Amino acid sequence: MNREITHPRTRSGQFVVQLSATRRGARLARLLATEQLRSWGLPLDAAPLVVAELAANAVLHGYVPGRDFRVQLTVEEDTLRIEVTDARGEQAPCLQAQSEVSESGRGLLLVQALATRWGVERGPFPRKTVWAEIALTGS
Repeated sequence: MNREITHPRTRSGQFVVQLSATRRGARLARLLATEQLRSWGLPLDAAPLVVAELAANAVLHGYVPGRDFRVQLTVEEDTLRIEVTDARGEQAPCLQAQSEVSESGRGLLLVQALATRWGVERGPFPRKTVWAEIALTGS
């Protein structure tokens, strides 16, 4: 019986795509990110949901006519960093309290629950980047 010898390998890679700031662009962001994660052999549980939420927020709250948004996935060792950049740097996302009754606005609570950490970086003007990091340990 032959057994394949496997060696631990360093995980690293980067994927960047620029998409139109439309609902279709947001759906495409999730689909492309999922395929990229699959090609890297990474788990598909939390990351596609985080990409979907951040892309939807970029389209809904970060929309500027004629401007696109960008999705970047970066893997370094045991961390996946998801970045979504839009053209509305003056409008920062806010985390809505769970007790508030609303049909929308709870997406960042999902990001907070799934990510190890997340935040916002402003600039260069007029852009902002909302990012989230997901630990890949155990995968």
